[in-house]
Amino acid sequence: MTSKERAQLRAKANVLEPVIQIGKDGISDNLLTQIDDTLDARELIKIRVHLETAPQTPKELAQAIAYPLGAEIIQVIGGIIVLYREADKERIAEKKKKRGSGKAKAVAKKKVKIKGKRQRQREKEAKNPYAVYDRPKFRGR
Repeated sequence: MTSKERAQLRAKANVLEPVIQIGKDGISDNLLTQIDDTLDARELIKIRVHLETAPQTPKELAQAIAYPLGAEIIQVIGGIIVLYREADKERIAEKKKKRGSGKAKAVAKKKVKIKGKRQRQREKEAKNPYAVYDRPKFRGR
């Protein structure tokens, strides 16, 4: 990655909010999968490192995250890490297939038709012929 590309990505990341936080537990497998999924969805992410409680420095954490995920470290400033990885549609499709294989299919929701006041009155009149007298009288002005 060239320095100009990195500068453009830094400019884009300027307005982003950190979506993932690293604290006293450091980097776990669950955290790596969460970051992996987020990179697939967004390509460019910010990660906040809580400096007081994190077991390593932000630079060490950035390298430990970027290497197994194949991501680029765009910038590390203070407790903020910016990572970039171009989305690979084939890999995303494979992940979706793996996730979807073990789950049952979602049951279609029953559609509920909301009836208006007039329709309810007509149905009531159809069942009971004396219900016609329940109608409110129209008073013209």
